[in-house]
Amino acid sequence: MSEKIKTVFIQGPIKPEFITDSIAKHSSRQDIGAHSIFLGQVRRDQQSSGETIAIEYSCYPEMAEAALHTIREETFACYPLTCMHIYHSLGEVKSGEISLFVFTSSTHRRAAIDACNEVVERIKQEVAIWGKEILSDAGTLWKKKMNQPEAN
Repeated sequence: MSEKIKTVFIQGPIKPEFITDSIAKHSSRQDIGAHSIFLGQVRRDQQSSGETIAIEYSCYPEMAEAALHTIREETFACYPLTCMHIYHSLGEVKSGEISLFVFTSSTHRRAAIDACNEVVERIKQEVAIWGKEILSDAGTLWKKKMNQPEAN
């Protein structure tokens, strides 16, 4: 299912209305039997110098979108999906707000669930999106990627 590279980045948080609208647009599709949705929400973590009150996301969009396109195409090749949407925030997202929205659809639930899970894991491992935690004490802390080695 080769398509052009889609724009996946949204400035600021992903609004609940955007998510609801995306879901509603699929209600007329009669070939879909299941949807799986992942929503990544910024949590208020306690750090050594304060609480995380927001995360500022950044990336090199062309490189990140190319990596997301590869993940999308490889997932379609492995699972019998009818639809997939990926959206990620850039800029500041406050704790409690949504920063990642992955939505997969298939004729059967297992494919939708497994594909959604795989896409989320691959985004965390493979896509160069950086998050700088903004702390309550006005400090910042860069989030560590899952596959990033420990600093010495």
